[in-house]
Amino acid sequence: MRSRLQQAGLVLFGVVAGILVSLNFSAIAQKGGEALPIEELRSFADVFSAVKQGYVEPIEDKKLITHAISGMLSNLDPHSAYLDADAFKDLQVSTQGEFGGLGIEVGMEDGFVKVVAPIEDTPAWKAGVKAGDLVIKLDETPVKGMTLNDAVKKMRGKPKTPIKLTIVRKGETKPLEITIVRDKIKVQSVKSKMLEGGYGYLRITQFQEETTADLVRHYDKLLKRAAENKEGPKDLRGLVLDLRNDPGGLLHSAIGVSAAFLPPQSLVVSTDGRTEDAKRKYVAAVEDYARSRRDDPLKSLPASAKAIPMVVLVNGGSASASEIVAGALQDHKRAVVLGTQTFGKGSVQTVLPLSNNAAIKLTTARYYTPNGRSIQAKGITPDVIVEETPNGASHERLREADLDRHLDNDQEKAPNKDAEKPVKSQGKNGKGKGDEKDEDAKAPGFEIASKNDYQLSQAMNLLKAWHIMKK
Repeated sequence: MRSRLQQAGLVLFGVVAGILVSLNFSAIAQKGGEALPIEELRSFADVFSAVKQGYVEPIEDKKLITHAISGMLSNLDPHSAYLDADAFKDLQVSTQGEFGGLGIEVGMEDGFVKVVAPIEDTPAWKAGVKAGDLVIKLDETPVKGMTLNDAVKKMRGKPKTPIKLTIVRKGETKPLEITIVRDKIKVQSVKSKMLEGGYGYLRITQFQEETTADLVRHYDKLLKRAAENKEGPKDLRGLVLDLRNDPGGLLHSAIGVSAAFLPPQSLVVSTDGRTEDAKRKYVAAVEDYARSRRDDPLKSLPASAKAIPMVVLVNGGSASASEIVAGALQDHKRAVVLGTQTFGKGSVQTVLPLSNNAAIKLTTARYYTPNGRSIQAKGITPDVIVEETPNGASHERLREADLDRHLDNDQEKAPNKDAEKPVKSQGKNGKGKGDEKDEDAKAPGFEIASKNDYQLSQAMNLLKAWHIMKK
């Protein structure tokens, strides 16, 4: 029996090698100047053969290969993944701002689906799903044993159809059952409103294809509303840019938003990886933030945007593209960053299409702020730390450093000694974080930009003080 398996394994070695070549893996390996590992591939072929001949039930070759590729990528880090044809299509659609489902960013941990963040104004967010929740059952089907793609497919479905999530949440003694009605998810990338005293408010919920252009439209809308003000200033006195709970999105949109407030050609972010094309510097220039260089989404942006006093709001839900923007504006001293430590997703994922309409999402580089600070597994430390409530309490959020197999921060052993220490803001009662629990901090679906938004009120106080000091 053993010899027969070994003989079959040698035959299948050629087959598997051929499949890998057809999936462009040889081209990827050779790009880095490394040959394919023959001995390891032979071991893979032996296992493939053993499963094909000895597994209790017949299993298709395609399914085995797909699971092998998926396992290879998912064991690298939380953000590398194999995308089958459906998942690849969904990824492309989601960057346009509309997709079907529940509205949650997810990953895998210990065989369960882990919620990275619920997306604002979606069914999951409204139902009270929280970052860090572990989904153990979908309807009556256990998640254990599913791939992430299988779990995502099951969570998606026709709008207005319900699905029950059984969730394990830190601090709860027993699993929670939450029924969510699926809907078409349309994420409004940019929101805006006028605040008291002639101050403007811009919120970016996610960095999508049209985010830069949307930002310009909303900024122009704020200027017009300020000009129509019958009492008080006819121009914006200051601006709050809210990046809280923004999970990120497209890199060029983050560069575009940064470029809206920075001088031309300012360094926004740099990347560094093993290959030459992973070593890049991105600046505030149309060639780095516009897909079509002939169409500059910032061409109609008023010049006042480059000088208006700004406060950037961040929290533990601000990730990836949000951290790029916050880091760029902070390093160039263009804005004061206020809030709590950000998520810490400072890695670059490159989507590499395969010949079967599928793709792989591979972590290829790390992000660095203009001053050379690594964002990975650390995040952006605000200039002024302000918790979510006056009593110094905030939601307990999952961060990059909490994820299994997260990529290390390559600067952690040699921290930047010149980095400025943040100013710690105390609550009204003089208590710091952890001194006292607050019911508002524990409530699901904390309402951002409402009258009881403590961080926003502190941002306003800072802008008002800034205005007084400039007189």
